[in-house]
Amino acid sequence: MKRYVAILVCIVLLVTLGACGKDGEQQSAKEVGESIKSEEILEAANESKDKTTDENQVPNNEPNNDNTTGEEKMTTTNVKDTENFYGIIFTADSDIFTRIKGKSYKDDCIVPLEDLRYLHVLHVGFDGQTHEGEIICNKAIAEDLLEIFEQLYEAGYQIEKIKLVDEYNAEDEASMADNNSSNFNFRFISHTTKISKHGSGMAIDINPLYNPYIKTVNGNLNIEPANSIPYVDRTADFPHKIDETDLAYQLFTAHGFSWGGAWNSSKDYQHFEK
Repeated sequence: MKRYVAILVCIVLLVTLGACGKDGEQQSAKEVGESIKSEEILEAANESKDKTTDENQVPNNEPNNDNTTGEEKMTTTNVKDTENFYGIIFTADSDIFTRIKGKSYKDDCIVPLEDLRYLHVLHVGFDGQTHEGEIICNKAIAEDLLEIFEQLYEAGYQIEKIKLVDEYNAEDEASMADNNSSNFNFRFISHTTKISKHGSGMAIDINPLYNPYIKTVNGNLNIEPANSIPYVDRTADFPHKIDETDLAYQLFTAHGFSWGGAWNSSKDYQHFEK
C-alpha cells in the first residue's frame, strides 16, 4: 500500500513538474515572440526615419541653377556690393539677348555682342525707395558705370527709372518722356555711317525729362523729349537738374566722361559719354 502511495505521489509530482515546465516554455516563447515583435517594430520605424531623411536630402549631383545659358558674371575691381552691382557677359544664347534682339540690338547692328555688358544696379527712386535698375553698355565703361551707380545709390541720389530702352520698343522719345535713364540703343548718326555713342553703348542719359536735349534747327528750337519744356530754362531752380554742382556730373566727369551740357552747338543736359 505504501508502495502504491509512493508511486502515486511520484506520478503527481511528474505531472506537476511537466505542466510547470510546459507553462514555463510557453511563457518563454511568448516573451521571445513579443521581443521579436518589438524589434521588428523598432527596425521598421528606423527604416522609415532613414527613408524620410534620405528623401529630404539634396543629392550631390543636383544641377546648379545659378548657371544660366550664355551668361557669365564679369569680374570687377572697385565695386563693393557685388551682390547688387554686377555685370554679365552674354551671348546670343542668353535670355538677355532675347530681350534686346530686334529692338535696341537691331538687325543692322554691327556692334559685336562680346563688346556689350548687361549691368544690374540699385538706385533710389523719386519715392525715396530702393529700386533695381538694368543697363546695357559697352564693356569699356561697364566697371565705371557700376562704380558710379553704387556711389550714387550710397549718396541717396534720386533717379526715377533705369530700364532697358527695349521696354519702350527701343523708342528714344518714349523712354525719355517717361524719364527713363538708359544707355545702349544701336543707331547711326543721322546721314552718316558713323555709330552714335548710344549706338556703341558708350553714352548714358540720366533723368532725361528734367535734363533735355536742346538744339536750334533752322531757327526752330528742338527739344527732346518734347514734354520737357518746363525744364529748358537752366537758370530756374527745380529738383533733379544736372549742372556742374550735381553729384552725377561730378562722378561721371571724375571717371573721364564728357557732359553734353557743356557742348556749344547744342545742349544735352542728360547725356554723359566716353
